[in-house]
Amino acid sequence: MSLPHALRTVDTIWRMESAKLIAGLTRMVRDVGLAEDLAQDALVIALEKWPETGIPDNPGAWLMTTAKRRAIDLIRRNKLRDQKYAEVARNTDLYTEEDVNGALDGEIGDDLLRLIFMTCHPVLSQDARVALTLRLLCGLTTDEIARSFLAAESTIAQRIVRAKKTLSAEKIPFEVPSGEELKSRLSTVLEVIYLMFNEGYSATSGDRWIRPMLCQEALRLGRVLAEVASNEPEVHGLVALMEIQSSRFKTRVNAKGEPVLLMDQNRALWDRLLIRRGLAALERCRKLGRPLGPYSLQAAISACHAMAPTADETDWIRIAALYEALSRAKPSPIVELNRAVAISMAFGPAFGLQIVDELNNENSLKGYHLLPSVRGDLLAKLGRHDEARTEFQRAASMTRNERERTLLLNRAAECWPGTSK
Repeated sequence: MSLPHALRTVDTIWRMESAKLIAGLTRMVRDVGLAEDLAQDALVIALEKWPETGIPDNPGAWLMTTAKRRAIDLIRRNKLRDQKYAEVARNTDLYTEEDVNGALDGEIGDDLLRLIFMTCHPVLSQDARVALTLRLLCGLTTDEIARSFLAAESTIAQRIVRAKKTLSAEKIPFEVPSGEELKSRLSTVLEVIYLMFNEGYSATSGDRWIRPMLCQEALRLGRVLAEVASNEPEVHGLVALMEIQSSRFKTRVNAKGEPVLLMDQNRALWDRLLIRRGLAALERCRKLGRPLGPYSLQAAISACHAMAPTADETDWIRIAALYEALSRAKPSPIVELNRAVAISMAFGPAFGLQIVDELNNENSLKGYHLLPSVRGDLLAKLGRHDEARTEFQRAASMTRNERERTLLLNRAAECWPGTSK
């Protein structure tokens, strides 16, 4: 195996395994910062050995075993008490098959879910909880997280460092809470799972448009959480949203890995089982009898798309109304941008453009590539092709995803006179 190919393979494996690795190590050492350091040590060893020896049959197990051995070495070097050493050593069996849904002890046996609740402890600020969890569970860089927050990279880096130190100093337990404590952390946990899914659905950077494994893990965690907090409507709402969005995966990229926009997707290939599961979760949410929250409203919007046999039959007036409700439930510039798209589809691009032009003055969207992308699309529909081309080119210069950049440049090229779509 060539060195460049080996390095790319190791990077892919790391993205797939790092969250489970850090979660398992956190359960062992009870220190999330130390767990991340041990995981990184195992990665360094893999980068040194695998290009020569080849990728092991179970790379995740290899990384976990290596990291656990590093943990024991660390304990020896620090001369911890024999009792402490024995306690850790009892948990150092080599990993073979991981049963991610099996119980470790008591009600929930999921290290990843425990890790989310640990990093979403109220001892941390809301933004710090989300940033740290995205770093550990999604393997996102501080730059990628900063773009999700529409914040400076240095700000996010400081939040993450301080958060890890705080969790260590406060000795926050590695567990899923219950009762009122669970409810108090639930909104942050839902936000993290939601952002985790979004990163898989539309990757911030890299040469892939989607990261299905990340979406699958977020959906699995959501399903587990729905069993734990079955009386919380927004949990079912988020699960419904992820189920329905996941139904489109086969059609979101073509055979070359290029993005396929929603209106161009072959709906006959959407996964009907996932759609039925999503609609059932949305119904469970509604039966709880409370007003629909942000995740439930987004699920209802996705349901409108899922129930339309063709793109032309989409009920855009209902979608626009749901976005209006969403903007009241959780106002944000990004929700307003999505509302502009729905308004344009329901009542014409000129109406949507009015909203988008108002958002041009929104500071938090200055580096957000979808703002010029949407504006370019609306301008193109209005026949203002020179302006549309400029907007698509600007959007392409702002995105960090190579597939999306190509798509936007192609949209710009279509705006030249005499070019047909």
